[in-house]
Amino acid sequence: MAGKASGTVKLLGVALGAFAFTFALVPLYRIACEKVFGVRLEQGPSEAAAKAGTPVSERWITVQFDGGVNSKLPWAFEPEQLTMRVQPGVQYEALYFARNDGTRPIVGNAVPSVAPARASGYFSKTECFCFTAQTLQVGESRDMPVRFIVDPNLPDNINTITLSYTFFKNDALTDQLGDAS
Repeated sequence: MAGKASGTVKLLGVALGAFAFTFALVPLYRIACEKVFGVRLEQGPSEAAAKAGTPVSERWITVQFDGGVNSKLPWAFEPEQLTMRVQPGVQYEALYFARNDGTRPIVGNAVPSVAPARASGYFSKTECFCFTAQTLQVGESRDMPVRFIVDPNLPDNINTITLSYTFFKNDALTDQLGDAS
């Protein structure tokens, strides 16, 4: 009987450990998104004002857009506009164009970066193609939107922000896609 009780306690301990680990993943995910990819996930006052459509300041910022692909990815990828004037606290949408020039379906992941680095904490993507893997069939092209807000607390000496994406081939998902056909 003591062996069964010991096994049950161990099993219960593993279950509780897995449960605690699952809860720990949420803050770890937030930290990774913010520090590694420059993506802020929390909604603050600027997002609430943007949803209401109310400008938070009279200031205007220039956002530059850039895009490219890793050499292993046979895609064309570029922003549809090179610059946009935006008002902090208001949500905007920009489009990127992607086309698979390869000979088979391919899955890609976009990695964003914001420059200058000091501006990354004030640039929030509320919806982005970079949040999930993207699959393009042979010859398929698509517009990929990104919705963003510049926080009104952006330091006064920053007047231009560059949002850049690099697409990489997701070999594991592309191989799975090939196995399914």
